[in-house]
Amino acid sequence: MIRTAVTVSLVPQARRGPFVYHGDLAGSIVTAARLGFDAVEIFPPDAAAIDAADVRRMTADAGIGVAAVGSGAGFVAHGLTLIDVDVAARRRAVDFVKGIIDLGGAFSAPAIIGSMQGRHAEGERDRGVGLLAESLAELGGHAKQYGVPLLYEPLNRYETNMFNRQAEAANWVRARGIGNVKLLCDLFHMNIEEADLAASLRVVGELVGHVHFVDSNRLAAGHGHIDFSPIVRALRDVNYQGYVSAECFPLPDSEAAAAASIETYRRLFHC
Repeated sequence: MIRTAVTVSLVPQARRGPFVYHGDLAGSIVTAARLGFDAVEIFPPDAAAIDAADVRRMTADAGIGVAAVGSGAGFVAHGLTLIDVDVAARRRAVDFVKGIIDLGGAFSAPAIIGSMQGRHAEGERDRGVGLLAESLAELGGHAKQYGVPLLYEPLNRYETNMFNRQAEAANWVRARGIGNVKLLCDLFHMNIEEADLAASLRVVGELVGHVHFVDSNRLAAGHGHIDFSPIVRALRDVNYQGYVSAECFPLPDSEAAAAASIETYRRLFHC
């Protein structure tokens, strides 16, 4: 059964980012539950910034869960990447993500690797890809203890030069034998990079681990030009049972973006 989620960012440096709610975790949880979301997706400044017991209490009281926990603050706030050629800096990045994995593990929620994958230097792709493989393998192994995968998100060409297309990333994960890693398939990035979004999801298949279900302009699903019907069929064809999550701009405001997202999810997925 496909479930629904909405994003909450607690990272001041990401205030202009595509997150529905910003800053107020307790209030966001209450509002998300009232609107009918199954879970929140949380982007913390670091693992120590959140008290897992408090979040467990708040989500239990509201009757919702935690879908995933983002690691993006490692890059936007601390400048860390998993492919840094400096060994000490790369270790700090890996340890930062391990903290996020441990935080998510308290809720049986996976951690997300997006911007922390970084960008390789010109002419250094093989080295960058190799370092990324090493980092993801270690982090996927760390996540395994919590019974959840690590989520790796291919980003569009303007945000990374690592992997931009879903099939390329999925085939790389398979070929390298990187254990316990699945893909976060973000429809905004896919709309830029993929010729056929539904076909791409079918190639990813069993490695689809999470979906940022938003529109072409990074607004709430239904407020751009993506045709979602083939995408919904593809997710059903690959037997996707995870979350569709609203990582979109809070426009015209957070409440409206969240309400529009859940309305579209209910219409498309009957959830």
